[in-house]
Amino acid sequence: MIEKFEEFQKLSKDNAELAAKSFASFQKSAQAIAVEVADYSKKSFEEGSAAFEQLLGAKSLDKAIEVQTTYFKSAYEAFVAEATKLGTLYTDVAKDAYKPFESSFAKFPTFK
Repeated sequence: MIEKFEEFQKLSKDNAELAAKSFASFQKSAQAIAVEVADYSKKSFEEGSAAFEQLLGAKSLDKAIEVQTTYFKSAYEAFVAEATKLGTLYTDVAKDAYKPFESSFAKFPTFK
């Protein structure tokens, strides 16, 4: 009986350590994502403000359309690039959070 209790106690301690490692990894990755989103937001705002100033300074309708088209194209490309980058970061978060548990899950038999 005592052996089972000690085994259970060790398993609980091991799982708590794994959870702590996983959380630390998640916390670091979440911070990187937050920094990335903040940087993108700042850059996007600055580019939007610059485009708006150019739009206000346009002397003709053709120039205004050109400024607007250029801005929308670059904003769309930047958004797609950022979404791809964030997708990669989120995938890395999941992989890093799973790593500490990988050896524990390997102990379970596979079901076919």
